[in-house]
Amino acid sequence: MPTYTLIITEKPSVAQVIAKSIGISGRRDGFLEGDGFLVSWCVGHLVEPAAADRYDPRYSRWAREDLPILPDPWLFSVSPSTRKQFEVLKGLMERPDVTELVEATDAGREGELIFRLVYHQAGCRKPFQRLWISSMEDSAIREGMEHLRPGETYDPLYAAALCRAKADWLVGINGTRLFTTLYRGKTLNVGRVMTPTLALLTEREQAITGFKKEKFYTVELDCGTVHVSSRRFASRTDAEKLRKACLGKTAAVHSIDCQERSEKPPKLYDLTTLQREANRHYGYTAQQTLDYIQLLYEKKMATYPRTDSRYLTEDMAGTLPGLCREIADAFPFVSGFSGAVDAALVTDNSKVSDHHAILPTKEAARADLASLPTGEKNILSLISIRLLCAVCPERHTFADTEVTLLCEGEIFTAKGHTELSRGWRAVEQPYLETSGRKAEDKAEALPLPELSKGQILTAADAILREGATSPPKRYTEDSLLSAMEKAGAEEFAQIEDVERKGLGTPATRAGVIEKLVKGGFVERKKKLLVPTQRGMELIGVLPEAVKSAKLTAEWEAALKEVEQGRRTPEDFMEGITRMVCELVGSYKDVAVDTGSALSVSGKEAVGICPRCGRPVYEGKKSFYCSGYKASPPCGFALWKENPYFKSKRKELTKKTAAALLKKGKVKMTGLYSEKKGIFYDATIVMEDTGEKYVNFKLEFDHKK
Repeated sequence: MPTYTLIITEKPSVAQVIAKSIGISGRRDGFLEGDGFLVSWCVGHLVEPAAADRYDPRYSRWAREDLPILPDPWLFSVSPSTRKQFEVLKGLMERPDVTELVEATDAGREGELIFRLVYHQAGCRKPFQRLWISSMEDSAIREGMEHLRPGETYDPLYAAALCRAKADWLVGINGTRLFTTLYRGKTLNVGRVMTPTLALLTEREQAITGFKKEKFYTVELDCGTVHVSSRRFASRTDAEKLRKACLGKTAAVHSIDCQERSEKPPKLYDLTTLQREANRHYGYTAQQTLDYIQLLYEKKMATYPRTDSRYLTEDMAGTLPGLCREIADAFPFVSGFSGAVDAALVTDNSKVSDHHAILPTKEAARADLASLPTGEKNILSLISIRLLCAVCPERHTFADTEVTLLCEGEIFTAKGHTELSRGWRAVEQPYLETSGRKAEDKAEALPLPELSKGQILTAADAILREGATSPPKRYTEDSLLSAMEKAGAEEFAQIEDVERKGLGTPATRAGVIEKLVKGGFVERKKKLLVPTQRGMELIGVLPEAVKSAKLTAEWEAALKEVEQGRRTPEDFMEGITRMVCELVGSYKDVAVDTGSALSVSGKEAVGICPRCGRPVYEGKKSFYCSGYKASPPCGFALWKENPYFKSKRKELTKKTAAALLKKGKVKMTGLYSEKKGIFYDATIVMEDTGEKYVNFKLEFDHKK
């Protein structure tokens, strides 16, 4: 009987690419088959930690007295939406002719977690090896398949990934339920990465709100060939006095300071820097950029996107000249590339962990660029021009000059900028001109005229300028991604060889921002990210341990030790459990302000409950009192599928419910009489006796 090797990937598109690269084309239901291989796929996280109510049905209803929820043992479940594919994988693993597996999920912590959870949930015990690659090009896949790594090598990586998933579950489930039940409003999401990110936004908003603008005044002298400015004055009177004193007077050149500088070529992109530039220049959200570069990766036009490295491994140096030549020939805007490549600028083994920096591939050079969607084409252009700039051996050189003049005892200053050599910016310039973007250099300052120390000039004119101090700027996705990357820098500096820096990973930061927006804690205003009132208030009531980047740094240090086998998973989880218990316990007897924005359900109230006075909201099946979780609970509800209204051939609409709640009655036309078989007009009156169901009766206008 022939035997098979089962290859399992993270996504169907990746499975197709791998299958094609090793010559497999036979399509089956949920997998591909051929030449001794079966290739199937997960659909993201097929298996995840089970929902809270799997441990106890009472957890389906959120109650503060049930916290903390601490699973022991942990349960995992298959998502109903992906169960079919899980059953396909399980069936393939159980086939007697499948003798071994190849783990081909993404090469990182999350990819390891996705495969292992499916493997264990299916009860599989067959041996497996690891495919670890950074490119979806055929040559990279074939080489990776020829050099598969033992699966057990990555056991510690899986242990760390599982610890992180469990820790996120514990903090998310307990923190979210704790604060949501405290305020009895719309769900208040609490997360290890999401909450500190929200804290960054709210701290900036508070700094803007509390900022007090201060006016200042300067005097500008027009000395013919050069314009110079004074220091700032807080008093307009003092500045005006200087202006009058200098008008028409001589000004002597006091000093000339000219310094030649050079600017190194930029580093290659990791995911975060690519997302930042795409937001700055194209307005793409972090999630959009991740989606575009992921599509390019799956089309073999770019290397693995979810990387935090900006360097290549040293063994890639030999392939760079050829790749650069092909990329330069493929893009019409690369007229400034000379062909010279300094691979040492971008290669460093010590700065590459799981994956190297993002690169375009030779497949991209051979592709029909005009047929690509605009978003993908723009991102491919960014990573291509960045490669050619990064390997350019010539630096961009310039001279910065500062001249001071002395007039009436006061120092005036002018600054100039002179470009000496374009260097690598000559490669970038044609692309910038083609795309309508501006170079981010010091070209805004113009060169200064030739001056000599002691030279005498005349202030032909003196102008009073008024200005004001500026508040801090609100975050864009560009600046927020930068802040997330640098958050907790002091704590991370103490962690040797740490995998993750700042808040989240390059792969997860985009999703964190999207969750904050969808949760109603942050809103987008053009390019700006602004915390809502709910977001501001949530951060105001959370303890420092939950909203500080310090917690993330401490966790990452511990996870790194788990990954290196220097700490047991049990020890790590014990610390997380203790922290969650302390969090819940600290709010045991806390009373909250029910008038807070956090207590708002986020839904528009239909009316006021006639029993308890709380808001009534519209649900799928009824108009229900928001006090249904109160103690004691309020059971008032107007059911949409109401037999009384059905008998009258009418619907209990939102408008009808609002009238009943406001006045206790509603006039209606075209009511049907089942006895007489006729239609009539009347007023329906609500009679609420406090029972499970509300009763109704009719009133007629006898005068009419």
